[in-house]
Amino acid sequence: MAVEIIFEVEAFGGAVKKVVNLKHLGSRLNHILLLFNDDTKRLDLPKKNTKRSKEDVKKREKQVRKCSKSRWCRCFRACCPPELCESDEDIARSCEDDTEANSTRNHGTEISVNLNIIEEEKDSNWDRPRAFCAVRRPPIFTVGFDMPMKELKALLLKEEVHQLLLTAPAGCGKTTLVQMLCQDEKIKGMFANNILFVNVSKTPNVKVIVQNLFSYKGIKPTYQIQSDEDAICQLPQMLSHIGPSPILLILDDVWFGSEFLLEKFKFNIPNYKILVTSRTAFPRFKHTYNLKQLNDVDAMTLFYHSAFLQDESSYIPEEDIKKIVRGCGGFPLVLKMIGGSLCGQHAVVWHSRLLKWSEEQRISAAILIDMWAELYELDEDGIHSIANLQELTIRNLANLEMTRKDASEVKSYYNEDFVTQHNILRELALHQSSQEPIGQRKRLIMNISGSNLPKWWMEQKQQPINARLLSISTDESFLGSWCNIQAPKVEVLVLNFQTKNYTLPEFVEKANELKVLIVSNCGFFHAEIKNFQLLWSLPNLKRIRLEKISISSLCKTLVPLKSLRKISLFMCNIGTTFENCTIQGSYALPNLKEINIDYCNDLVELPVGLCDIVRLKKLYITNCHKLSILPKGIGKLVNLEVLRIRSCTDLSELPESIRSLHKLSILDISDCLSISKLPKYIGELCNLKVLNMKGCLRLCNPLPESTIDLKQLMIVVCDEERAKLWEPIKDVLTKLNIEVAKKDINLNWLLK
Repeated sequence: MAVEIIFEVEAFGGAVKKVVNLKHLGSRLNHILLLFNDDTKRLDLPKKNTKRSKEDVKKREKQVRKCSKSRWCRCFRACCPPELCESDEDIARSCEDDTEANSTRNHGTEISVNLNIIEEEKDSNWDRPRAFCAVRRPPIFTVGFDMPMKELKALLLKEEVHQLLLTAPAGCGKTTLVQMLCQDEKIKGMFANNILFVNVSKTPNVKVIVQNLFSYKGIKPTYQIQSDEDAICQLPQMLSHIGPSPILLILDDVWFGSEFLLEKFKFNIPNYKILVTSRTAFPRFKHTYNLKQLNDVDAMTLFYHSAFLQDESSYIPEEDIKKIVRGCGGFPLVLKMIGGSLCGQHAVVWHSRLLKWSEEQRISAAILIDMWAELYELDEDGIHSIANLQELTIRNLANLEMTRKDASEVKSYYNEDFVTQHNILRELALHQSSQEPIGQRKRLIMNISGSNLPKWWMEQKQQPINARLLSISTDESFLGSWCNIQAPKVEVLVLNFQTKNYTLPEFVEKANELKVLIVSNCGFFHAEIKNFQLLWSLPNLKRIRLEKISISSLCKTLVPLKSLRKISLFMCNIGTTFENCTIQGSYALPNLKEINIDYCNDLVELPVGLCDIVRLKKLYITNCHKLSILPKGIGKLVNLEVLRIRSCTDLSELPESIRSLHKLSILDISDCLSISKLPKYIGELCNLKVLNMKGCLRLCNPLPESTIDLKQLMIVVCDEERAKLWEPIKDVLTKLNIEVAKKDINLNWLLK
């Protein structure tokens, strides 16, 4: 489980925008250099400009050679400086037009223009060439855009649509679709020469954008533009001057945080429309078109074209090709990159690439909440973390999959939610995070196969690493022998392994800043853990999450964890562990506030000692189908605020001592199929605000009389049958709102 990758999404900011064929670009630059060297005197350029342009071409050529040496660039042809992306397109035009029929003077003119286009001029008074506001020609070969173009055109031409957002993740072809749209006869007939194209990018300069628009239309501003305010004030003058014909302003590649531009370019001008492309689905837009990824057929067509797969390539197994195409997720940019990188490669290379891929990385939202809460000092309830995840979803960098849709759950429960990320974003994030030296990385991600430890780890005079997040993944052949490592600043430690026996690394004992420990067994069988006693000396350890671990091994070496606030057990093997293990909660876990037990299928009974953890505020037990009884002493948890017993199908009742939980505000017994009645004295839960009893199909008895004392009860979630039980007392409980939950599945067969 690559938990750490989500951290890199924000920094990465999305996939690369354009594919640059470094080989072709290098050839074009070399071609221009030859013209300079051989025919400098014949180029109609001032000496100063010639020297500057020649130096600029040399600079680009040097960058190309540097990028070409990068393993990542050789593989994906993508990680180039932005100016190289511009160079590729602009130089291409001069080279394409370079035929024998052209005169030397024409060569010089074209080169002069194109070199000016790629020049990085920072003078605010510099007038960029008109080509910057013209819509470029779409790629020669495209697939899958016919229907999107038809739908986008229909939406744009609607009279009531003045601002339209075209949104999709990076690499889906938003700009290509716009280029094709502008070639459409109906669009050209309507807007004619009044299609204005602006590449906004990450750091927009309003003044330069407006200057370019004036230059493109050959109009001089009324007065010299000195600031962004001047630019915006004069822009309506230019737009009115080129009217009353319809005007289409295209703002391409608007990044998150630059949406302020959208308001600046709004004007009350007849027949004036704005089309925006962005990776972010800005909520403020009334009219939005979501460009989807390519379907399987179109994706396969584009991949075959990019990989130059012909009949002679039949040695590549068709099933491997299909799996790789599926792994590209329907992203045109990814299909081009991967297809190009595999072109002409041996079948072994194809298969190797396939083995490294999975279609997406899936991670529990609860894990991210634990990490972010401690790394960035966010709220413990995870509200800000979920807001961040929703923002990443809006920006098409990840997907937050919320499994529970009940209104009462949205702000308080995330343990069943997941975040997914396409493997291409993960690959690029890993690449970016590995650019700094080992010792300087804030996030260090290690993958160890067998006993092949990294060389830097084996060095005798090893310097401490400064990573705040350290992730170490080992495979099934790992021998379990750890070398010493110094990680004094690590705050989050993620250990992924696949062996049946696992030993915590010795360096953990000295990781005094460690706040979050996640130990995940990715193997088939439950694993035993050794060295658990190393955690005893850690003064700041607040959160532990164990996945597919045999708890019996921990019980033998149970140590007091006095700083621990939250413990999560996921798919752990508990069995009869607690029957022979005395847990003195008040001693071993004096500051524990939250317990999560999920999918521990052999859990039958909770240990009595848990009832002594008096500071406990949240107790979550979900999908533990063999759990049949709760401790009678659960009423001693006087500080408990949330009790969730979800999908525990063998649990038949709640203990009467629950009446003592006077701070309880949320009680969730949803999908507990065997519960037939509520506790007699449930009315004594004087602070209860939310009761979720969805899926409690056996709960048919009348509500206890004490229910009328639940004066603070605001929400009851249940099905239609259970809703009828509350009808007689709705007038008494004035704050009460009954939410009738939809039936997701038919559970009646479980009652037979």
